[in-house]
This record gives sequence, C-alpha cells and structure tokens, in this order.
Amino acid sequence: MTPKQILDSFSETLMRDERILSAKERTLLVNLLQHAKTAAGANPRTHEAVRNVIASAIGETVAQRAFSVLGGSIVERIIESSAVSTGETVPGHAEVMGTPTPPGPQPQHPGVKAPPREPQPPTHAPSQPLPPGRTPQKAPKQPQPPGKPMRDAPPPSPAQPQHPGGSITREVVKASSVAFAERPEILRANCVVLDEFLAPQELEELTRFTLEHEADFQSSEVYSPSAQSGVINHDYRRSRVLMELPEQQEMILARISSVLPQVLQELGMEDFAIADTEVQITASNDGDFFLCHDDNGSEGVASRHLTFVYFFHREPRPFEGGELRIHDSHLQNGLYASDGSYQTILPQQNRIVFFPCELMHEITPVRCSSEDFADSRFTLNGWLRR
Repeated sequence: MTPKQILDSFSETLMRDERILSAKERTLLVNLLQHAKTAAGANPRTHEAVRNVIASAIGETVAQRAFSVLGGSIVERIIESSAVSTGETVPGHAEVMGTPTPPGPQPQHPGVKAPPREPQPPTHAPSQPLPPGRTPQKAPKQPQPPGKPMRDAPPPSPAQPQHPGGSITREVVKASSVAFAERPEILRANCVVLDEFLAPQELEELTRFTLEHEADFQSSEVYSPSAQSGVINHDYRRSRVLMELPEQQEMILARISSVLPQVLQELGMEDFAIADTEVQITASNDGDFFLCHDDNGSEGVASRHLTFVYFFHREPRPFEGGELRIHDSHLQNGLYASDGSYQTILPQQNRIVFFPCELMHEITPVRCSSEDFADSRFTLNGWLRR
C-alpha cells in the first residue's frame, strides 16, 4: 500500500467518527467549500488559496480531536489488558472465561442517550382509527396478522418530550449483541438513532420530490408468513407508498453506506455482504397506522436483515402521533410475539433509525386534522438484504 493510500484510508476512518467530525460540521464544511469556489469564480489561484486556508484549519482541529480520541482508546486498552491479567471483569465486556456480564446498565458511547423504556401491560389494545361514519365504542381486540400469532399491543404512551432542535445525537438502545441466526428465545428492543442525517438541500429536494409525486402513491401492502407477495389489509396497516425513486434511493443508500460500520457496531451485529436493497417513501395521514409486526417473517422477505426509517415532513410539523415503537419480544409457536414493553422513537425531522428486521415494531395512529397529503408523516424507509 502506498503512503497516499494509507493516508486516504486513515482520513476515511476519521471521517466516519462523529467524535472527530460531526455530520453537522461536515455539512457546514461542504457548504463553505462550495461558497468559496463560487466566490473565486474563474480565478483558480484565489480558489486554491482559500481552500488551503480551510484545509489547514480543518487539519489542526481534526488532529487535536484525533489525539484525544486515540489517547482515550489507548487508556481503555491498558485497563482491559490489566483486568485480563488480574482476572477482573471490565464493565461492559465479557468476563475472562467468556461468560457474558449480567444484564444491567451498560456504559454509553460518547454523545449517546438512551430513551427511557416504557413497560406496558400486554392486556390492552392500542387505539384504532375509526372508519368514516362510525362513533367511538369500546375498543375491540386487535386483529392479528395473517398466520402470525401476536399479543395485544400496549396502549399509546403519554406524550414524549420533544428532542432538542438542531442538536446532533445518537440514541443507542441495548448494548449486547444478538445472534439472530440462532433465533434466541428473547429479543430486546435494539436500535440506533441518528439526527440531522441529510444535508439541508437534500432534505429540501426529497420533500419537493415527494409532494410532486402524490398521484403515484399506492396503498401499502402487508405480508403473511406463508405469502410470497403482499396484500392490502386496512385492518392491519393503512398508509400509502411510492416505490419508484431512483435518485432518492441512491442518495439515502450512499449516506447509509458511510455510517453502516458504526451502526452495525452499535447494534452488536456482524458486518455482512449486501445482496439487495429496498427503498420506498411512505405517507401516513389522518388515521393511518401499522400494527405490531416484523420485517422478515415471511418467505418473500426472509433475506431482509437491517431496517432503516428516515423521518421527514413539512415545518412546523402538521401532524401528531405516528410514533415508531420497537418491542421486546419472545418466540411463540416458532414466531416472535411482543412482550408488551417497547422503546418509542419520535418522528423528528431529519432523523433516521436503524434496527434488525427480526424485531417486532408498530406505527401508532397518525392524527392530521387537515388531511392534506402535504401534511402527512413521511418516511424514506427500506431494508438491506443479505
């Protein structure tokens, strides 16, 4: 490997680390360089001089942060080595003989916040959207997905505190890894949430594209465990989807590729070869919802491995509800069923969430008083297959 290749590889590694250069800072630098190029016009010397000044400032900042991160990493390795030699257990790591540490609070990654768990008794059903012309009555027992046993989902949780606007955070739920190939008896809610995921101009273009293609959206489908293709079932899922979006698909997959190693590490999942991808835009308007389900429980979607959901909408947010709930679950008759406790992810602007496809999850009913398509809860969501 040549010195240039080594430096390029090292630079690529630094770019992926939020502790070195955050996503918001990278976006700011891109805009700054573009403005510098535009201001220089046809004078290449001016452009080169401005670029060199910016590069020098970036280099000094990155170097300082890299030294700090590297020093912290070395200290952690020294502590681990010392613990192994003395037979002690390092918090957050397996014991010397390979036995996992007992469940409990795990040390969080720098800048990480975990949303509070919301245990709920599994004896109540969530609010169902009422068909036109019907008056509210006592909530009936929720219908089950075709061929899939499912416990009653928990009731809607109290209003969640809003995430501070403009901040860049990562929320990691659960720290231990899960070997899904072995189909464990219990699956705990496990996800990674990244805020400010797309650049402002990318978000603006995505919103514009979505609103211009309203007529192309079609009713969403669901899969039963034995089905090869989806069917429309408004008792189980109600929303509309757009499947043809080549440019938007390329854009979101490029961004996902840049953070995927970090996401898999946080989820405790091994790296995998991506055999195929699926991307769609989902629009959820007044009364739309999706009952508790997984994303790879039938033959037609069995190769799905990682789910991603990117939230976007008009500002100020013109709807309520539409929360993503990721459930703790257990095996029941060979299929996973909710335990009744879950993590709640709010549909915040420019936020993306990643989680394994095996996890049971639901979308709570959306409330949109205007019922206008443009006021919908939108997601750019999809799956990575292996």
